[in-house]
Amino acid sequence: MLKIKILVADSIAASAVEKLKKEFDVTEHHYSISELIEVIEQYDAVIVRSATNIPQTVIERGIKLKVIGRAGVGVDNIDVEAATNQGIYVVNSPLASTITVAEMAFTFIMALSRKIIDANNETKAGNWPKKHLMGSELFKKTLGFIGCGRIGSEVVKRAQAFGMNCIIYDPYLPQEIFQKMGTEQIMDLDEIFARSDYITIHALLTDETRNMIGDRELSLMKPTAFIINCARGGIINEQALYKALSDEKIAGAGLDVFSEEPAKKNILFGLKNSYVSPHIGASTVEAQIRAGEITAEQVRLVLKGKRPEFCVNLHELDKK
Repeated sequence: MLKIKILVADSIAASAVEKLKKEFDVTEHHYSISELIEVIEQYDAVIVRSATNIPQTVIERGIKLKVIGRAGVGVDNIDVEAATNQGIYVVNSPLASTITVAEMAFTFIMALSRKIIDANNETKAGNWPKKHLMGSELFKKTLGFIGCGRIGSEVVKRAQAFGMNCIIYDPYLPQEIFQKMGTEQIMDLDEIFARSDYITIHALLTDETRNMIGDRELSLMKPTAFIINCARGGIINEQALYKALSDEKIAGAGLDVFSEEPAKKNILFGLKNSYVSPHIGASTVEAQIRAGEITAEQVRLVLKGKRPEFCVNLHELDKK
């Protein structure tokens, strides 16, 4: 009997690959889209991270495909609708990077507060500009959340440990969650912008959230306030943010994500009051190991005819 075949198209933890190899025929290789279209019919499952896209053209050729695994949270690079139409499970690892991304968001909050990057650069340049590096404490400051799922709730814990007041806009959370976290529920998004000393974004990129933060929303912020985005690029309109930062309408921004990635060039890169990084929120050794192992286990469950724990289209497939 032919062994079930899995394609690991992007690099995942070696421990995860080794576990799969005990039961399945595993190939590790990165293909271009055109190459993937030619070979995908051989495989029962494919595992990717963010480098490989799985569009409809690939899915339609995957006549044996039962499951697509995404070693990470977002499935932007997978045509989930096409997979669902073909009865293919799309699984991911939503818990893998929760702590890691939460720590990244809080790193930006702290770095912006104390102007750490500026201090580093000035000191190494032989300067000693203490008067120009006056920071601000987090204690008793208000941290506003746009969205507050698993990652946001971990940021809440860290913020509260620093004595911050957390206010949250998330229309999808039940009221008891806010009470349990000891946070304030905000029903009007404008209030988040007006009251917050720091704003952190923890929302998905959808038609509803794309460019949801523009000129009007940024104009509501305090001139001393900061905005942080470690969620998805495109939620903040970058032209509007550039204008707000250039005109010093807000104090600064911390960005790990951009509307177009890889972001080799971006209008925000030349601004001193923007701190940026190349989408490394989930890039820790621990998170990458967890992502690979969790995704591999989800794929294994599907291939063994069992119900996966983390499946983004399970509800739709159940209807079929």
